[in-house]
Parts: sequence; C-alpha cells; structure tokens
Amino acid sequence: MFSVYKKELKSYFITPVGYIFTGVFLAVSGILFSLCTLYQVESSSVSLYFSLLFLVLAILLPLLTMKLLSDERRTKTEQLLLTSPISLFGMICGKYFAALTLYGVTLLVNSVNFSLLYVYGEPNLSIIIADIIAIFFVGAAFLAVGIFISAITESQLIAAVMTILATFGMILMSYIASAVSTEWLRVIIKWFAVYNRFTAFSNGMFDIAAIIYFISFTVIFLFLTARLYERRRWS
Repeated sequence: MFSVYKKELKSYFITPVGYIFTGVFLAVSGILFSLCTLYQVESSSVSLYFSLLFLVLAILLPLLTMKLLSDERRTKTEQLLLTSPISLFGMICGKYFAALTLYGVTLLVNSVNFSLLYVYGEPNLSIIIADIIAIFFVGAAFLAVGIFISAITESQLIAAVMTILATFGMILMSYIASAVSTEWLRVIIKWFAVYNRFTAFSNGMFDIAAIIYFISFTVIFLFLTARLYERRRWS
C-alpha cells in the first residue's frame, strides 16, 4: 500500500494535474474568501464561504481521481494489478490516500487565509475550525466516490464528468428528499444528502455523528471499489 501511495503522490507532480488542482483551488478559494469574509468577519460570512467552497470541491476534486484507476485500464496495466499478489483493497487505499493527502495539504495551506480575519475583527475560531474539519471530510467522501467511478471506465474525461454529476447529485439530495412522499425512499435519499451533514458544523459544533457518517460513506465506496476489482480478478 505504501509503495502505491508514494507512486501516486509523486505522479501528481510528474504530470500537470497536481499543479493545476493546487493552483486553481487556491486561486478560486482565495477569491471567494475575499468576497465573502475579508471585510465581514461574522459567522454567517464564514459559513457562506464554506458553502461555496463545497461546490468548488465538487468540480475540482474529480481532477485528482479521474486517472487513479481509469488510467490503469487505458494503459492495460490493470491486468498486472489483478494478477499480482498485492491486496486490492490496500492498492486502492494507497491511491485514495495519495489523493487525500494532496487535497488535505492544499486545504491546510488555504486555511492560512483565516489569519487575515484578525486584522478586521475577532472571528469565531470554533466555527472556522469546525467548518475546516467538515470540508475536509466532505472532500474525503467525494474522493471515495471519484475513485469508485474511475474504476468503471477507462476514460479520464468520462470519469471526471461522471464524478462531477455524482457529487452534485449528492448535494441536491436534500432538496430531492423533500419532494419525495414515500417515507422509506426519503430516508435512503437523505442518507446521501451530504450537504445536510456539512451544515451541522456551521454553528461551531463538532458533530460526531456527521464525522462517523463521512467516514462510513468513504469506507463503503472504497470497499465497493475493492469488490469490483475482486470480481475482475476472478472473472
């Protein structure tokens, strides 16, 4: 797993993908930060910033996952993975954590922006920390969905587009659920409504239930990806 992790993390900077993701993320989030919070340090402005950043992640994170497994299929190296004695779940986790590391470090660098708020006032630190933790776990869940979709196609473009559609679909689930009259179906749809879980942090509360949800969501999609590869190994 660790060798796969190092290889994938290094590959982000051999190709332009890592630079593009980091540069665009920091630029867009910096603009949003300036517009939303720099001159208004109220908690509502901070929450607005993170809500918009939520949408940015849905568009940018597929850049990190689109090649993770689809490229293996395109270059025909997938067969080497399937016939090797390595743990498929370990391989998938290695690729996933490489993407998560790059995202996490970029988010950490971006968080330095909040030090500027102290120039203009006294921001609520608990809300900022809670929202940063929430947006990290949201990204972790989106990456897990992305690596699953990357496993079902050999086209990086298709993987990216499908992941964007899937993540935006997850964002819209809370609105879709309210329009569904069937109780059991509404419960299922609400489970995928990640935005509802994210907003639980807006008041500076560290929501353990939401953290468990995001971790569970991530593990489920990593497990599904591993099961997909297990089926290919024995087919």
